[in-house]
Amino acid sequence: TITSSIKGGKPMDIRSTVHSFFEQYWLSIPWQMILSEILSKLISLAILSILFIVGKKVLHKIFQKTVLSSIKLSSQSIARKQTLMRLLENCLDYLLYFVLIYWILVILGIPITSLLAGAGIAGVAIGLGAQGFLSDVVNGFFILLERQYDVGDTVIIGSVTGTVASVGVRTTQVRGFDGTLHFIPNRSISVVSNQSRGDMRALIEIPLYNDVDLNIVYDTVDQVNTKNAGQYPEIVKGPTIIGPQTLPNGQFVFKISIFTKNGKQNMIYNQFLKLYQEALIEAGISFPTSNTALNITSK
Repeated sequence: TITSSIKGGKPMDIRSTVHSFFEQYWLSIPWQMILSEILSKLISLAILSILFIVGKKVLHKIFQKTVLSSIKLSSQSIARKQTLMRLLENCLDYLLYFVLIYWILVILGIPITSLLAGAGIAGVAIGLGAQGFLSDVVNGFFILLERQYDVGDTVIIGSVTGTVASVGVRTTQVRGFDGTLHFIPNRSISVVSNQSRGDMRALIEIPLYNDVDLNIVYDTVDQVNTKNAGQYPEIVKGPTIIGPQTLPNGQFVFKISIFTKNGKQNMIYNQFLKLYQEALIEAGISFPTSNTALNITSK
């Protein structure tokens, strides 16, 4: 510790010594070189950003005219084409951003090779979340390979129900019926219920009193079916009268089954529910007030 200094037999002020020390240290710093280095890196980063933006647009144009155009001309379904196009575009974006990050680190002078060698490739991979990323990619690959769903399909994934908006390397985007866009990591997808791979069933359950005249109900429902079924090309089979049944909650119901094209079951349900209800009321059939909800299930 500096306590004092002797010059000419007189004690020298410690504050003057410290001030002189820091002044010399400040003057010894090569500020011009440091500022020149910072300015050089900033200019390099600016040029890299411009090149990246321009290069990304050019590569996407080339990609669309070559790879994506060949997919459009293929004999696959429209949904399958859209799925592959968006997936390949995602892969291209991931590659471009990886190159961008690499060159940013090079410009900043960060020794990438030494960093990987010192920390260990496995440790860095786990630290960056690469384990989860690889799981997403692998699961996404099998989803595409097995064609579990395509863009535009109506699916149920876990608690999410909606239309597939995009299938990426890491995530699947599902647009809910209320407009919400859900991002689902591919590794968390274990069970997929695809409602766009076959005919769907609209099951109409009309609640009735136990003492209702079933002959009137049969005749009325049959007349509605005969008169209206041919007007809806969305119907592929039926309507089929299942008849009276009792639900687990004790409600007495009359069931009608209608098979429709996928995605049209709700529309057909609403239309025929209205027709059955109007016809039965006109025929003098009344409905229970305690449970007037008519349910639909799709299988």
